[in-house]
Amino acid sequence: MRALFRLNDSAVSHPSVSRWFEEHQGPLGEIAWRWFKAMRLCGDDVREILHDGQPTACVNGAAFAYVDAFTSHVNVGFFHGAELPDPEGLLEGKGKHMRHVKIRLDVEVDVPKLSALIDAAYADVKARLVAE
Repeated sequence: MRALFRLNDSAVSHPSVSRWFEEHQGPLGEIAWRWFKAMRLCGDDVREILHDGQPTACVNGAAFAYVDAFTSHVNVGFFHGAELPDPEGLLEGKGKHMRHVKIRLDVEVDVPKLSALIDAAYADVKARLVAE
């Protein structure tokens, strides 16, 4: 099991994350907000921080997921995505650890399947924290 990626200074409501969403209005910002909110609702222990310009969800400082908005899509990313169960093949990326789901305005997202990935990422980080 890979070591956790730790971020200091995460908070229940981080001002830099609030500013990011203020700066990302419009349809893509709304999509990013919807999925970031889903990450925050995983548990009372979820905290947030802006990391590398991306709103990032953490538990005890351990990052598990993020969102980012680009010109034509939103990424919902997972720090340990390569190890998450993905029977539907939603995850993209070829990195050693991270994976993401790309959401485009003209393509309908499978809400239950993406929600399940977010839940799995949260459960995964909780298990990694216990194993430390």
